[in-house]
Amino acid sequence: MSNTLAIIGGTGLTQLEGLTILQAHDVYTPYGRPSAPVLEGVIEGMRVLFLARHGHPHTIPPHKVNYRANIWALQSLNATDIIGINACGAITKSVLDAQLVVPDQILDYTWGREHTFFDGTGDAVQHVDMSNPYSASLRELLIDGAQSSDIDIVKQAVYGVTQGPRLETVAEITRMELDGCDLVGMTGMPEAALARELKMQYASLCVLVNPAAGKGHKVITLKDINEAVANGMVNVLAVLKKSLEAYHY
Repeated sequence: MSNTLAIIGGTGLTQLEGLTILQAHDVYTPYGRPSAPVLEGVIEGMRVLFLARHGHPHTIPPHKVNYRANIWALQSLNATDIIGINACGAITKSVLDAQLVVPDQILDYTWGREHTFFDGTGDAVQHVDMSNPYSASLRELLIDGAQSSDIDIVKQAVYGVTQGPRLETVAEITRMELDGCDLVGMTGMPEAALARELKMQYASLCVLVNPAAGKGHKVITLKDINEAVANGMVNVLAVLKKSLEAYHY
């Protein structure tokens, strides 16, 4: 069976520019409804699935996203590979001047989220290996897509995932930096782990929208974040389109 790529759009990407929609799938899963209908369409000559993580319009906060329903819905439509788009803050010097990052590791600080399909209500409990949480082949696809587009991208970083929806304190960011985090966001987990449980390839393309608390010189405002998201999504779309050209399916 051929591979099918799904794109999960985050903050600033509730719809995929250039996608010719063939069908909208209103999927009901054993875990409830996903964030939005899954859009099936064609972009750059390739069939893809697209799901707005926070709904369309953007109304679902990070801690209320039904991650299990989202991932299950994509698999039910035969997705084999997922690229998640995540808006993040920059912590370390290695990413502070960057705009796009393809992380290779995760630290999970979230709590209370439904984070596994193996919750004791169905199949036997499984313990999936998360040593390397992201797909090497999808990460390489994104990195090559950026380089082919002459867009700077950080190739390795640790993504620290916080609960949200509030932003972090300076002390929390200091702790995260000591823990080894390079960037901070609110949606990287349990999305990556759920994809791994369903044996789907998963990678994250992070757009950096602000310095994390204590790492900049001014108060972080929603207006500034939204402006940075809008600017960053131009490069995100360019990388996605170039990556799709090289995607083998």
